[in-house]
Amino acid sequence: MRSIGSLRRELVKKSREAALTAIRVFNDPQVSFKSETFIVLMMIAWTYLLHAYYRAKKVEYRYFKQGTKRRTFERTKHGAFKYWELEHCLNEPRSPLDRDATNNLRFLIGLRHEIEHQMTRSLDAFLSGRYQACALNYNEYLKKLFGKRLGIDQQLSYSIQFMELSEEQVAGPKPEASIPERLRAFVAEFDGALTHGEYNSPKYSFRLIFKRKLVNRPGQADRVVEFIDPNSELAKAIDKEYWVKKEVERPKFRPTDVVNAVKAAGFSKFRVTPEHSRMWNQKDAKSPGRGYGVEVQGAWYWYQSWVDRCIDLCEVAGDRYR
Repeated sequence: MRSIGSLRRELVKKSREAALTAIRVFNDPQVSFKSETFIVLMMIAWTYLLHAYYRAKKVEYRYFKQGTKRRTFERTKHGAFKYWELEHCLNEPRSPLDRDATNNLRFLIGLRHEIEHQMTRSLDAFLSGRYQACALNYNEYLKKLFGKRLGIDQQLSYSIQFMELSEEQVAGPKPEASIPERLRAFVAEFDGALTHGEYNSPKYSFRLIFKRKLVNRPGQADRVVEFIDPNSELAKAIDKEYWVKKEVERPKFRPTDVVNAVKAAGFSKFRVTPEHSRMWNQKDAKSPGRGYGVEVQGAWYWYQSWVDRCIDLCEVAGDRYR
């Protein structure tokens, strides 16, 4: 019979292999089934990682019913124990994961449910920031919970992309026509339920701003990307330049901001779901020609014109939203 320590090591080993395979598949230029494969394998990686953690902390992660004197464990048809799925692991109060890493996994779990058994396209670029955050979070917790020597960051490198980063790409990928409306609605609804800090956390979605670096002499341009300390003076200068650029743009509002503004106007029954979701769907408000909002980094932002339109529609509806 295997010892508790050997079982834990086996779980960590399988977890690590699942994560490495997920990232390698996503970086493989010949694979077109990237998002679905990455999500499934990373769910397995995280599940095994948390099982190993709970085993180390002596937390029972098998399903059971507590009798008066003993536990009765639930089993499959052929007698195997039923272990917690990832969502149950996240719901456990003793979960070691922080709020933002948990939000990222809950999003991917919801996305998996939406795309299960159905053909999807164009999700790879559309949600790449969420996948990147998932991989970075995994590596962080793998090292934090089981030792730095197990980190996967030394075994993987950045993939080379055969494209230039255009201004449009830096601002964020636009949703492709092939992405079903139900998936875009799921993303908007999930993002809209987050606070401003949760949505902007790099552990929820990893975002990078790239600026072309021009050089005068051969030999200088020997790095594709250079990362700097976020607390350095250079990083602070970049932040200042970025925010100055953003200030001249039209104010943008997330779904929760829209709902709060409409409620402040006297319509207390107006909520993100289903009232706001139903309203923008009925009015086709995300159609590019309407000018009610814009897609940024895989999430939809509304302009003031849509806030005003919502208030107008609520007023027309009489007491429905009051």
